[in-house]
Amino acid sequence: MNKYKVCVYSICKNEEQFVDRWIDSMNEADMIAVCDTGSSDGTVKKLKSRGAVVNSINLDPWRFDVARNISLAFVPFDMDICVCTDLDEVLEAGWRERLENVWTPETTRLRYMYTWKFNEDGSRGATYWYEKIHGRRGYRWVHPIHEILQYYDEKPEIYAYAPAIHLNHFPDPAKSRSQYLSLLELSRNENPNDSSTVFWLGREYMFYGQYDKCIKTLKEHLSLSSAVWDQERCASMRYIARSYNTKGDLAEAKKWLYKAIAECPTVREPYVDMARLGYELKDWPLVYLMLEETLKIKDKPFSYLIEESSWDNTIYDLGSIACYWIGMFEKAYELARIASGMNPHDERLEHNLKIIKERITK
Repeated sequence: MNKYKVCVYSICKNEEQFVDRWIDSMNEADMIAVCDTGSSDGTVKKLKSRGAVVNSINLDPWRFDVARNISLAFVPFDMDICVCTDLDEVLEAGWRERLENVWTPETTRLRYMYTWKFNEDGSRGATYWYEKIHGRRGYRWVHPIHEILQYYDEKPEIYAYAPAIHLNHFPDPAKSRSQYLSLLELSRNENPNDSSTVFWLGREYMFYGQYDKCIKTLKEHLSLSSAVWDQERCASMRYIARSYNTKGDLAEAKKWLYKAIAECPTVREPYVDMARLGYELKDWPLVYLMLEETLKIKDKPFSYLIEESSWDNTIYDLGSIACYWIGMFEKAYELARIASGMNPHDERLEHNLKIIKERITK
C-alpha cells in the first residue's frame, strides 16, 4: 500500500506526439494534472482519454513561472507529493516505490537524476541532479524563464535524495527558442543580482551570435557577489573566450581560457577549448599539454554545464594531430586509434589513422 498521495503536474502546448509516452511513464502517480496553454492539435483530447485531468488556460503575456504556479494551483491540497515534469520527459519505471522509500513526513523536496541529453549510442550524456519533486505546500515558481522552485514556508526545507530515480529528456528538435531571449532579458531586469539569470542571458546572447552583448553580460555575471559557483564562472569565461574567438581576437580568447582553467581546473571543458584554440594557432605543444591535462580528469561531474565533446573522441583527435606534427608518431597513432574507435563511422578519423600508420611504417 502506498504511504503518500502523489500528483504529477505539467504545462503543455501542442505536444500530442508525446502524450502516450509521457502518461505511460507517469501513471504510477495517483493523479496526473495538466495545464494546457493553448493547444491547437489533439493534445487535450488525448490527455483526457488517457485519464489526465486537464485545465485550459490563456496566459498573455507569457511567463513560465506564472504558468507553473497556475498548474500547481490545480493540484489538490490533499496531495502529499508533487512531481513537476514536461511532456517531453520520461520517468523510468519504478520511480514511485523509490520515491516513497526515501520520502518522510518531514521531507519537503527530493533530489534525483536528470538526463538532459543522450548520446548517439544511447548512453547518457549530460546528467545531473534535479529537484522538481516537492511537497504540496510551501513552494512557488519564480523567474519568467529558467524558472525555479522557491521555498517560503517557516519550517526548514528538508531534502531527500534518490539517485535511483531517473527523469529522461527527449526534446523536440523542432521546438522554437524564439521567446527565450526576450524572457531572459525580462528576467535579468527583474533579478539583476541573480548570478544564474545573468549567466543564462549571456549564454543566450552567444547562441544568437550577439557576441559583444555576450561578452558584456558575462563580465557582469563574473562581477556579481552571488557568482560563486566555480563551474558556472568557468563557463562564463569559456563563452567569453568563444565570443572573442569568433570576433577574430584569438589573443583575448586565449587569455580568457587561461582564466577559465584557473577558475575551475577540475573540469575538462576549458582544457578542451584551449586545445581547439591551439589547433587553430597550430601551437602543437599547447594542444599536447591540454591533452595531458584533460585526460587527468577521470570522473564526469553531475552538472548541466558539462559538454559531451569533452568526453568523446575530440581530445584524442586533436592530440593525435598535435603529436603527428611534433613528430611523436607512435603516440599519434595510439591517440588516432582511440579516436577512430570511439567514432568508427567518421571517415576523416579513419583516414588520419591510415596516414599515421603509413608514416610509421616508412
